[in-house]
Amino acid sequence: MSYYFSTIVDDSFDDAIERVTAALADAGFGVLTTIDVSATMKKKIDVDMPRYTILGACNPKFAYQALQAEDKIGTMLPCNVIVRETGDGKVEVAAVDPVASMMAVKNDDLGAVASQVQGMLKNVIEGL
Repeated sequence: MSYYFSTIVDDSFDDAIERVTAALADAGFGVLTTIDVSATMKKKIDVDMPRYTILGACNPKFAYQALQAEDKIGTMLPCNVIVRETGDGKVEVAAVDPVASMMAVKNDDLGAVASQVQGMLKNVIEGL
């Protein structure tokens, strides 16, 4: 089982960020955090790398359900979605598969929530 699902988009990097953020919002997810990984690597260890951004996406309803089912699950939230430049000049968008990431937690109630979120995130990625 893969731990993510992804697609290549025909957008510039900045347009992909906007489009992904809008698609997540349409599906009920907000972006709580935005981490510019490439800028951080340049600043912290003086390494140049292709553009890479992590969007921390959260659907409050499902996050609440997950927290009710498993009080330490916040260690695995929010759901990360990445936008990155590939080596061939394209832009890839990938999202964590919440079912795969929750397999370590043996909790059927949490698994049901993860399955619902998985379907929503897959729809976002496939719809780009």
